[in-house]
Amino acid sequence: MAEIITMPRLSDTMTEGTVAAWLKKVGDKISEGDILAEIETDKATMEFESFHNGVLLYIGINEGETAPVDSVLAIIGNEGEDISALLNGASAPAVEKVVDAPTQEVKSEVKTAEIPAGVVVVTMPRLSDTMTEGTVATWLKKVGDKISEGDILAEIETDKATMEFESFNEGTLLYVGIQEGQTAPVDSVLAILGPEGTDVSAIVANGGKVSEVAKAVEAPKKESKTESKIETVVENTSANGRILASPLAKKIAQDKGVNLSQVKGSGENGRIVKSDVENFTPQAATASVVSTPKATVQTFVSAGEMNAESVKNSQMRKTIARRLAESKFTAPHYYLTIEINMDNAMESRKLINSLPETKVSFNDMVVKACAMALKKHPQVNSSWTEEATIINHHVNVGVAVAVEDGLVVPVVNHTDLLSLSQIGASIKDLAGKARNKKLQPKEMEGSTFTVSNLGMFGIEEFTSIINQPNSAILSVGAIIEKPVVKNGQIVVGNTMKVTLACDHRTVDGATGAEFLQTLKHFIENPVTMLA
Repeated sequence: MAEIITMPRLSDTMTEGTVAAWLKKVGDKISEGDILAEIETDKATMEFESFHNGVLLYIGINEGETAPVDSVLAIIGNEGEDISALLNGASAPAVEKVVDAPTQEVKSEVKTAEIPAGVVVVTMPRLSDTMTEGTVATWLKKVGDKISEGDILAEIETDKATMEFESFNEGTLLYVGIQEGQTAPVDSVLAILGPEGTDVSAIVANGGKVSEVAKAVEAPKKESKTESKIETVVENTSANGRILASPLAKKIAQDKGVNLSQVKGSGENGRIVKSDVENFTPQAATASVVSTPKATVQTFVSAGEMNAESVKNSQMRKTIARRLAESKFTAPHYYLTIEINMDNAMESRKLINSLPETKVSFNDMVVKACAMALKKHPQVNSSWTEEATIINHHVNVGVAVAVEDGLVVPVVNHTDLLSLSQIGASIKDLAGKARNKKLQPKEMEGSTFTVSNLGMFGIEEFTSIINQPNSAILSVGAIIEKPVVKNGQIVVGNTMKVTLACDHRTVDGATGAEFLQTLKHFIENPVTMLA
């Protein structure tokens, strides 16, 4: 079904936007996470990415044209789909009506709401198109603190990741509307900034409704997604593990491929600024990863006493639950298990890791083998839609990573083109970001196949739920030393069981079995992956 993409509201002060450049044209295939266009707002030019898969069927605003927020920007759907009803206004008016109602309310109520001079109301930002509510993970400023433009106010947990929220205004933090750990809908009053000593009780007493103050808000919505891409936990971080760096410094570092964990900041409180990145040389780097174990408090329970604790579900936990339920009950799963001889793989890994500055895990070898097997069996590298089966000719392997709130799947793009050491470095980096809640939505999008490994926990064999829209997921067990038969003799060998869960709508049993045979050949003969 076709989806209408509207002009996004990239900040609360934005009423209209200009399409600076289209990066896609009508007829192009669009994947979730692809950048559709560059949109100029009242503050900056930002990339606008798609949250839908399909074909770009219609462009409603041409390059250089300006249109109000929520105007039809584009339509994405299935190739050849009839969108005449949408173009004739069958759906667009409904969108406009939903938006117009609160807009009118804002205009009328702003007149009656007395907002003191210099006071700015900051609302819960919409950090992605799928975000409807957010949770304040951490406040980095407190009431009474002086706020400068570019300062990080808080870390906000969305349905996909935890992101930094930056102030676009200056003043004193006068009021905090959402406490740490609390969840609130998008556009709820997050904070109030203004001159020190300003009385904002009237605004607070007004119930904190956005409609009364919305036009005075500034919030960097989409920008937050790209500016946090390269954050890690490092020596020059704050106490909560966040890299202190200006948005411009982050952008320059991203463009130059500089790891901010290796840059020493010269700004206030060790904050990394533009000049630090520009003057950085890798030879002078002295990176050191800081790992702060989380303290756990055990509740004392008397013997025989019943005790239970209610733990609030995080946004991530809710999303995981919803997506797994959808996958399990919509995709007809079946499972294929095969046992692989790991003797050659163990010897090969030992030789590879004997090289200077080289560290390859068995999981890296499995991921590489999967990528190469997928190229030989593209049907497994597919996605199901009601209209067609999408055969992906690129290979992006997702690697399941356990985090505090559940499970996330960062993606190694173009896995088949990477060496074993490159795959290992990429997985290590992504897993570190995931565990520190610094993984960005774009780094979890676009997978065509998934690998889940519980072998390090001693699990010999298990099954996984398919990570849709993938058609399959591989469950990797532990390497077990056991008696095996070789050349008619019982000898000690090392084996590993892997289980392939397949969507029967796209992958037939024989196809899945052939894939596993190819995978087995690659893993048992690692030299074939290096050819």
